[in-house]
Amino acid sequence: MDTKNKNIQKEVKGIKQPKSIQKIKLNREKLPSTKIFIESIAKGNITYLSKAITLIESTNSIHQKKAIKILRECLPYANKSVRIGITGVPGVGKSSFIEVFGKHLTQLEKKVAVLAIDPSSSINKGSILGDKTRMEQLVRDSNAFIRPSPASDSLGGVARKTRETIILCEAAGFDTILIETVGVGQSETAVHSMVDFFLLLKLAGAGDELQGIKRGIIEMADAIIINKADGENLKIAQLAKTEFNRALHLFPPKKSNWIPKVSICSAIENSGIENIWKIILSYLKLTKKNNYFDEHRNNQNKFWVLETIDEQLKRKFYDNKDVKKELKKVLKQVQNNQLTPFEAANKVLLKKNKE
Repeated sequence: MDTKNKNIQKEVKGIKQPKSIQKIKLNREKLPSTKIFIESIAKGNITYLSKAITLIESTNSIHQKKAIKILRECLPYANKSVRIGITGVPGVGKSSFIEVFGKHLTQLEKKVAVLAIDPSSSINKGSILGDKTRMEQLVRDSNAFIRPSPASDSLGGVARKTRETIILCEAAGFDTILIETVGVGQSETAVHSMVDFFLLLKLAGAGDELQGIKRGIIEMADAIIINKADGENLKIAQLAKTEFNRALHLFPPKKSNWIPKVSICSAIENSGIENIWKIILSYLKLTKKNNYFDEHRNNQNKFWVLETIDEQLKRKFYDNKDVKKELKKVLKQVQNNQLTPFEAANKVLLKKNKE
């Protein structure tokens, strides 16, 4: 840049902006008060609910402090919903099922919030965030709210944000929370740790029955639903239902004393949906009667306290300047076969402990 251009820039920076422009900038930066957020969310204002969720998802320190205050004030309005986790392999029809199931619930005068933990690309960090386009009818329903959450690199982070989003949705009056997983890994375990009822969607004849058992997902399920049970698939779905019922007897009894159910449905034909809701209601009736429902939620709260501590400690550790410096050094030594990975890790940890 030449001297002339530098001088022009200095002159532009020195010009005092009109008060009207300054005011617009301040308004853009200034967030509504916590009181306005709470009052608006409690009235079911979707705009303020969305803004509050954005604050939770933000990495900005000012936004995070604001989000903590809002969450604290929302707690008295929370914990009044049924939280349902829905998982299944890609292609099982989760979005189609959730739309039909959600519409069934809104017709029963339920307020439904759909929170989708969405996969992110590890290459370009982009998210699919396609649920709003796939659930065309539900997204237009005034008693429904759909919010995808990009998973990014930290599953623990997005799970915590989803857990906090549940509190906001409950405060906004949503009495049924549906949490969809990507169905491709550890997200099932994370979702299982924040819901009351865990629903597993399966496909008949897809060859993943034994794989599902091996992964241990079936053991977490409170109900197994064979989806796409229509047309030529109906007989295969009924056979799969029998097979899964047999398989469930291999697992030890659940602490809740609930015996997992197997059912079939078709999101396309809107069949079997009512029975699924009846299964969930039966589960709620049993677990509230034997006090497992409250005990389970209390255990989940304890779990998320410890998870959040772990996450914060990990982040602070890697953000430390000395740790960054030492880590860079030992990684080179490992690469040059001068240190084993275990020695390298100990060196970094010892460096931190000496502070």
